[in-house]
Amino acid sequence: MEYVRFGLTDLNISRIGMGCAAIGGYDYGSVDDQESLAAVQRALDLGINLFDTADVYGFGHSEEILSRALAGRRHEVVIATKFGVNWNQEGKTFRDLSAKRVVQALEASLRRLKLDCIPVYQIHWPDPKTPIAETLEALRKCQEAGKIRHIGCSNFPADLVDQAQACCRVESIQMPYSLAERAYWETIRWCRERHTMTILAYNPLAQGLFTGKYGAQSKFEGTDLRRRSELLRGDKLKSNLAILDRLRLVGDRHGRTPAQVAIRWILEDPSQICVLVGLKTVAQAEQNAGGAGWALPPEDTKFLTGSEGSIDS
Repeated sequence: MEYVRFGLTDLNISRIGMGCAAIGGYDYGSVDDQESLAAVQRALDLGINLFDTADVYGFGHSEEILSRALAGRRHEVVIATKFGVNWNQEGKTFRDLSAKRVVQALEASLRRLKLDCIPVYQIHWPDPKTPIAETLEALRKCQEAGKIRHIGCSNFPADLVDQAQACCRVESIQMPYSLAERAYWETIRWCRERHTMTILAYNPLAQGLFTGKYGAQSKFEGTDLRRRSELLRGDKLKSNLAILDRLRLVGDRHGRTPAQVAIRWILEDPSQICVLVGLKTVAQAEQNAGGAGWALPPEDTKFLTGSEGSIDS
């Protein structure tokens, strides 16, 4: 496994982290909790020490399963959870970054994760109704109280990142980034170069498409968010399937799976960028960890990216 410094802190995190949305059992189809527990434990064995979740994933279920899986090893790893997407009794979600919600959400996550202090507490999405200064002031007070170690954000535009950094130190930002989603590269570069933030890249496998398991005829049921994903429909799906063909070709040359190549493409950036990969099984943990520990030749990077949107552009 490869490791990198987290922001300006003394933490070292694995460059491949486990994204825990899927084990919540809501956004990515049904799950077997026993398989989820085994997947987390296998990820630990493979050197993964960054586990990213959110209170809204399965409405608390993801945090609870992660806590069970880590058991006595919770303090050996970096648990990063998120808040800011609240929900009502009917399961309808809405954004809420109010100071009151900061405290409520934090206490609930501490309870579910069985922690006294959350290593990385992240703002999940912007909330237009709440000034970012109000949210950060509440987070800073929780940090001073010893309930949060470091603060992160997710899905912020560059100008909001600047506003947040003016309030207090924010160590990381999560953004979607992959061969299928390169539109956020300028924001990523801004956060990294101006603020020395660690980038946590999510959706690296285009919501599972780059595993090679899905195609034009794939169907998703229930609350699976891929039923409405733009990555898996119309011209975007056609374009992403063409990328998948290239991933297969490169993988064949190196004895790697398409998913491993897709992950490696992101990790070829030598800076503080980490990949958050969702997984529900031991086999997925083993495959995704295989994105680390090797190099993608420059000619293959160019082949995958084409003439623009390169990771080193």
